[in-house]
Amino acid sequence: MDSKFKKPKGFGEILDHTFSLSKNRFKEFFMILIVFMGPVYLLQAIIQMATGTSFFREIGKGGQWYEQILSNLDNSGSFDSSSLGSDIGLIIVGLVSFLLFPVAEAAILFAIQHIQKKEEYTVSSVIREAFRRFWPILGSSILFGLIVIGILVIPILIVAFTGVALATAIHPAVGILVGLLLFIGFAIGVGLLITRWSFYFGSVVLDKVSPGFGRSWRLSRKRTWVLFGLYIVTYLIVSIISFAVQLTFGALLGDSVLLGLITNLVSLFTTMIFSVGYGIMYFDLKTRNGAEDLKEMIDDYQSI
Repeated sequence: MDSKFKKPKGFGEILDHTFSLSKNRFKEFFMILIVFMGPVYLLQAIIQMATGTSFFREIGKGGQWYEQILSNLDNSGSFDSSSLGSDIGLIIVGLVSFLLFPVAEAAILFAIQHIQKKEEYTVSSVIREAFRRFWPILGSSILFGLIVIGILVIPILIVAFTGVALATAIHPAVGILVGLLLFIGFAIGVGLLITRWSFYFGSVVLDKVSPGFGRSWRLSRKRTWVLFGLYIVTYLIVSIISFAVQLTFGALLGDSVLLGLITNLVSLFTTMIFSVGYGIMYFDLKTRNGAEDLKEMIDDYQSI
């Protein structure tokens, strides 16, 4: 076993392992995502061009160069959905991405598992392994999505009705303040719940346990706040990268096909970081869980 996977890690060690592994295995991980999502993004580019979007630069409104750049920033980020063709294209791309992205992430998990065990692997071999788990991944992911929607809708309704009721009965400022406090509280609570269940994916892919929610709940015990914090930090890092690229190239290219391709490539890079981080967290939980199980067995043996 790779020495970096042998012992439980702290907050900073998980981040360090995530970025070092992403750097050392960049070619393999990025190629996995390109194999799955490259054709999808090419299809998106073709649809954009077919619906009238300029390839190199979509000129913004305004006479001066700075006025055009500001206009480009306002219009950058997505292709024109004013026509039926582009709407249909957006739906197709979204559906295919929904089906393929989880399989690509599963392939990265298999690759990390081989790295942990110091086993040789190829991009094609881990892709085949991922496809063997396609239906359990799809079913569990749909169920997880429905659970997330359910636990999001109820707090939103409570916050909205409470805020409106207090604003009407007492004072608008009271309604806003209470609504804000409730929103923060529910956001943290929902985030912690989602964190506890989110490791179902690793269970389904690597341990072949479907839907994996019970195993995820057991693995993440006593580590919920740390995992929640890791999710937030990783999300902030990838969001800053995406925003910086969008801001820089969006100002120059506007709502163009080239901007879409650049943005999609950056999204593959940030997805790779997030997927590797998820894998490191999952294997760390398995290491900790295994150590705790061994400790309990030793305690039980000594008590006999």
